[in-house]
Amino acid sequence: MIANYLIESADGLILIETGPETTFTHLQAAIEREGFDWRDVKHVLLTHIHFDHAGAAWKFAQNNAKIYVNPVGLPHLNNPEKLWNSAKRIYKDDMEPLWGKMEPIDINLLVPLNDGEDKVIGGIKFTTWYTPGHAIHHNAYQFGSVVFTGDAAGVRINNGPVVPPCPPPDINLEEWKKSIEKIKNLNPELLYLAHFGPVDLPTKHLSNLENMLDDWAAWIKPYYESHTPAEEITPKFVEYTRNQLREMDVPEPDIVKYEKANPTYMSVTGLLRYWKLKEEGRI
Repeated sequence: MIANYLIESADGLILIETGPETTFTHLQAAIEREGFDWRDVKHVLLTHIHFDHAGAAWKFAQNNAKIYVNPVGLPHLNNPEKLWNSAKRIYKDDMEPLWGKMEPIDINLLVPLNDGEDKVIGGIKFTTWYTPGHAIHHNAYQFGSVVFTGDAAGVRINNGPVVPPCPPPDINLEEWKKSIEKIKNLNPELLYLAHFGPVDLPTKHLSNLENMLDDWAAWIKPYYESHTPAEEITPKFVEYTRNQLREMDVPEPDIVKYEKANPTYMSVTGLLRYWKLKEEGRI
C-alpha cells in the first residue's frame, strides 16, 4: 500500500519516498532483491513530510544521503517534534506501532526544492512541481515523461477507482484542483502513485480524482452545516465510501486496503476542517 521508487544514477541511487520507519526493513530487503545495497541510496526525494512518505528519511540521512523536500516541510525534518506531536493527537496509542520513530535530520543534508526547479543528479534531470491541496508542503517530481505524484494524484489500489486522501490540516479543494491541472498540463505518459503504483491513463485518472474530491466534499458539507460531530459522521461516511467501491466492483480485500491506505475518519476530519476554513474566509 506504500510504494517507494528506486532510480539508478551516476551519483548513487535515488529513492523517491521512504515509507515510515516501521517498514524500513522491508524497504532494505526490497532494495537488496533488486541487486542493490540500501547504503548506496545517496539522494532521497520526498513528495511531502507525512509519515507514510517521509518517516524513514532520517535512516538514510544517517548514512549521509541528501534529503530533498519542499521548503515548507524542511524545518519539520530538521526538528520533527512538532510534526510528531501533531500527528500523535490523531493516532494516539497507534502512533509508534504505525510509524515507529522519527529522528532529526542534519540541516546540512536537507535540500529545499521549489516549484519549477530543475535538478540534475548523477546525469539524471528532473523538475520539481509544487502541488498543494493535500498538503501545503507537497511536491511532485517529473522525470522526462513520467511524474511521481505522492498523494496529489490520489490513492488507487490494484487498478481500482481513484480516491482522494483528505487528512487534516491542509485540505484545500481549490489548490488541489490547480495541482491536478498542473500535472495534466505536463502531458505525462505515466503517473507513479505512492498508494499504489503506475497509472497509464493520467488525464482520465486525474479527472476521476477531481470528480471524487467534489463528491466527498459535497457529501460532508451538509453535516458540517448542521454541526454534526465527526464521530457521528464517520460510520455513515465509511458506509458511503465502501458502497462506492462496491458499486465499482472493488473486491472486499481491496476495500480493506483502501481503508488502510486512506483511513476514512481522517477524510471526515480533513473535509470538516476545509469547510470550516472556507466559511471563515481563510480559504
